[in-house]
Amino acid sequence: MRRNRLLASAAALCAAAALGLAVPHTAAAAPDHYCSYVPSDVRPTLTHGDTGAAVRQAQCLSNKWGGVPPRLAVDGVYDSVMLKKIEWIQVCHGLPPSGLVGSRTWQVLYHPALDCYVPYPQ
Repeated sequence: MRRNRLLASAAALCAAAALGLAVPHTAAAAPDHYCSYVPSDVRPTLTHGDTGAAVRQAQCLSNKWGGVPPRLAVDGVYDSVMLKKIEWIQVCHGLPPSGLVGSRTWQVLYHPALDCYVPYPQ
């Protein structure tokens, strides 16, 4: 009897996960193809002042984060607002807040933490 309940519970959890019902409501649940300005394997180093499609990709990916951080305009310009958000994302993942979007920062943009308990700077 107990085994049947466990199997039924496991089946319900699998079904919920397959339907997306068991995924926490965060930006991380958005599919990667949502941001398609450059292929996911194109990850150039970006810094404040850069422009172009790769900057748009980073802006779009950063907008997957829910909660307090502002959504960035996906305009392809790495401005001071984007710099502040990238530095915050880096701190949330234990990276040094350099503002430089290198390989480690690209990795966390594509695979963000579900939660960040570091307050967004005002």
